[in-house]
Amino acid sequence: MATSLVKLRSGVQSALRHGRSSNLLKRSFSSSAHHDEAYEAKEADKWEKITYLGIVSCTALAVWNLSKGHPHFDEPPAFPYMHIRNKEFPWGPDGLFEVKEHH
Repeated sequence: MATSLVKLRSGVQSALRHGRSSNLLKRSFSSSAHHDEAYEAKEADKWEKITYLGIVSCTALAVWNLSKGHPHFDEPPAFPYMHIRNKEFPWGPDGLFEVKEHH
């Protein structure tokens, strides 16, 4: 932050001294201030390889994790206090989204 303020101040001072504003019109971004196109291409290739490696490793981990079995537990006992019905529903004895096999 401090170095960018120093560069801006020196650019303004030199432009005022020489009567030119060409230094002020030139924008230099932090990503390309000290690097050339070859370096940027190398960085882009590096991150592309990292991305593909991440996709392959996450897919392999998901396939391995989903291929393992998972435990099945016994059905819990039907406790009588869980479905207390004091009066009938308007649509019948079962809950609205319950399906009972009593037919």
